[in-house]
Amino acid sequence: MFAVIKSGGRQFKVEVGETLEVNRLPVQEGTQIRISEVLLLADANRTVIGRPLVENASVLATVRQHARGDKIVVFKYKSKKRYRRRQGHRQEISILTIDDILLDGVSLVTGQTPTAAEQGTPLSGAALQPAAEEQGAAAETPAGASEEEGQARTRRRRRVRPQEGEASQASSEE
Repeated sequence: MFAVIKSGGRQFKVEVGETLEVNRLPVQEGTQIRISEVLLLADANRTVIGRPLVENASVLATVRQHARGDKIVVFKYKSKKRYRRRQGHRQEISILTIDDILLDGVSLVTGQTPTAAEQGTPLSGAALQPAAEEQGAAAETPAGASEEEGQARTRRRRRVRPQEGEASQASSEE
């Protein structure tokens, strides 16, 4: 029995117990997620093909860890022009383990309703956007924030501009 799912614009053929590497998902490690974009389901007795998706079908998966993929080298070259550029890239990935394949809320493996191990939210294009925005907002800090206030500093060093009263004192001292 297997299913063909869509995650991050790519299609994967998955079976129960299989480990899968997908583009980084905005969920924590150990969380069980539901992937509802199922394109095809097949077992020994039947095959269900979606148009474009199979209705009431989903795949339960657990996020095992977040990692980085293998390094690839991007090399640009133009002959006779002395133009060479070398750049590396490592993709951020999430490693998933497929727990169960569901059709109409019933497991295709056991024939029963899955237990209450499901903790995450359904994954769809719309569901991923708010979580990514929350992480981005949490990463930003105000320009005048310092480490003493408990907030991390940004990478760029910014000069703190003196207040109006401090500016007149600094000019009078000189």
